[in-house]
Amino acid sequence: MTLEEAQKSVDEWIKTYGVRYFGEMTNMAILTEEVGELARIMARTYGDQSFKESDRNYNLADEMADVLWVLICMANQTGVNLTEALEDNIRKKTERDKTRHLENIKLEPPKHT
Repeated sequence: MTLEEAQKSVDEWIKTYGVRYFGEMTNMAILTEEVGELARIMARTYGDQSFKESDRNYNLADEMADVLWVLICMANQTGVNLTEALEDNIRKKTERDKTRHLENIKLEPPKHT
């Protein structure tokens, strides 16, 4: 599924099952909540925190999809074409950072002994 197809699918779902989009500020709050849930799973899976019993039913892929869903909703309701936005963002980063990371000694691969 392309980003364009995803935006259309979410829009169709909202119009079919969701009644209407939540307000932009409500979706911003929901996005923050979903990113927090993703952060919890990341911290427990890859960080130093241990899982609580209540965390065991969380699914990393599903949490990422929840973040993407709300972001797509926000793009749809504000008229942002995510394909164009991502292409522009990649172009911007390439122009700005084309040598920055290659020259960063902190990013050198670890040396094997």
